[in-house]
Amino acid sequence: MKARSALNAYIDRMLGTNKIVAFLPTTDYDAARAFFEGVLGLRFVSQDGFAMVLDANGIMIRVTKLREHTPLPYTILGWEVSDIERTVSALTERGVTFERFGFFEQDALGIWTAPTGDKVAWFKDPDGNTLSVSQHV
Repeated sequence: MKARSALNAYIDRMLGTNKIVAFLPTTDYDAARAFFEGVLGLRFVSQDGFAMVLDANGIMIRVTKLREHTPLPYTILGWEVSDIERTVSALTERGVTFERFGFFEQDALGIWTAPTGDKVAWFKDPDGNTLSVSQHV
């Protein structure tokens, strides 16, 4: 009975207590590294025959090279920030262009404020993947 109890305790916490590993596709390692390391400030860890590994505040991002890539029409990776206006302004100064959508109102920086007060701004990486920064209330 005790073994079952330990197993249940493990199952209850399963992956909720482990770090996430994020995956991104690219067709060009050099462009991806220049963007994620040079523009966004992630730390380059390694690159082997399988993926380029970046560190985002303790979260591993594995950038996998593909021959061809069609970006998805939604956000695939985002960062929660404490001051979205400052973050968007700083990224804009580094050459990041924030996306504009015609179906909801965004401010001059490209930030959308949800009815809850949460704020989100979207941008693309060199492969056209949609990324975001967000600030939550």
